[in-house]
Amino acid sequence: MNNSIRSSARTGLFSGSLIALGCALLVAFSPALKAQATPSQPAADNAPSLPLSASFSKSAGTEDAPYVLTLKNESATAVTASAKILLAVAFHADSKAKCIADHAIGPGETWTISDLAKGDRVMVTAAGFAPLQLSVE
Repeated sequence: MNNSIRSSARTGLFSGSLIALGCALLVAFSPALKAQATPSQPAADNAPSLPLSASFSKSAGTEDAPYVLTLKNESATAVTASAKILLAVAFHADSKAKCIADHAIGPGETWTISDLAKGDRVMVTAAGFAPLQLSVE
């Protein structure tokens, strides 16, 4: 009986030592792990903003919806952009996002995206530019 008490005490002491050693190693190596896990700044942060001005309007003859987004190219060169609409209200069987394929917008020209509802979010992307995020208010 005396041996079993000593044996359980040694086991408990050994377990406690392993836990303490593990904590010490974790504290010692956590700055190195954190430095490796931190990614460099994404390229989108350094990219210029899209040269598009945006405005929302209601469709003619309606009081509530649908809304229309008009994007005007303010630059001297053409911009090829695509859009992704995150729908505020979607049916369970339907996708909650609607993607619009690439569209070329010439200098001074406009691109309209229709059938938007209040609360929809629109993300416009183009190669070489930071994404433009808009919300229908």
